[in-house]
Amino acid sequence: MLYTLSPPHHTHPINHASNTRIRSCVKSHSRNVTNMRWEDLKAAVGQRINVQGILFSVSVITRNRHWMIPHVSVPDVTYIDWAALKNKGFEGVVFDKDNTLTAPYSLDLWGPLTASVESCKSVFGNNIAVFSNSAGLEEFDPDGRKARANEFAIGIRVIRHKTKKPAGSAEEIEIHFGYDSSKLVMVGDRNFTDIVYGNRNGCLTILTAPLSVAEETFIVKLVRKIEQALLKWWLRKGLKPANARLLLDALDCVKASPTF
Repeated sequence: MLYTLSPPHHTHPINHASNTRIRSCVKSHSRNVTNMRWEDLKAAVGQRINVQGILFSVSVITRNRHWMIPHVSVPDVTYIDWAALKNKGFEGVVFDKDNTLTAPYSLDLWGPLTASVESCKSVFGNNIAVFSNSAGLEEFDPDGRKARANEFAIGIRVIRHKTKKPAGSAEEIEIHFGYDSSKLVMVGDRNFTDIVYGNRNGCLTILTAPLSVAEETFIVKLVRKIEQALLKWWLRKGLKPANARLLLDALDCVKASPTF
């Protein structure tokens, strides 16, 4: 005898509902992946081409050249005497991330800087932070994912903020630290962003050389050359940084040899 098995009447509706839920989940996941990729792509492009920074730089070159001059220049942070800065009355340190503490677009601290960064932590305690145009910037890191990953990797808090350097007031860093910006030290590798931002807002500014330029785009390398050429030209002309009073004994905070 041949038996024909027919599915129960309730089978098809259940399968249809299940398939609908699966398709909905797949679509939702796809949207999340697409949004994540778009955010990452936007961040990568935005970090490499700082349009706002370029426009701001025009104002610096034409009207506020002294904003671009650092109070101190060092090869890297290992040359900074953190205890001397603290003794001079500074209460906190604001670091740029890319090419100051890490390689470009990397989370991990640049190995040779470890001892100096640990020394900075021992001197300033919790009053150190990263203020970056990548991690923590609302436009490119809206959910703070990169900021949290960076904090975990290097053990330094990342300031969440809305405005890209060099624009913006000192309000975001002052709220974070609880000190007036004149009590803070801004350390970074870019004249047009880190140094201009720090000088505009009354910080002591320390310029470092970039850790690695291998991954930088042609545009970034070109802007660096322009920065260096302008800096040399203006220094030969005797141009002084903003808040020149901070320059009086700033060089006492530079070590003759690095800390390893």
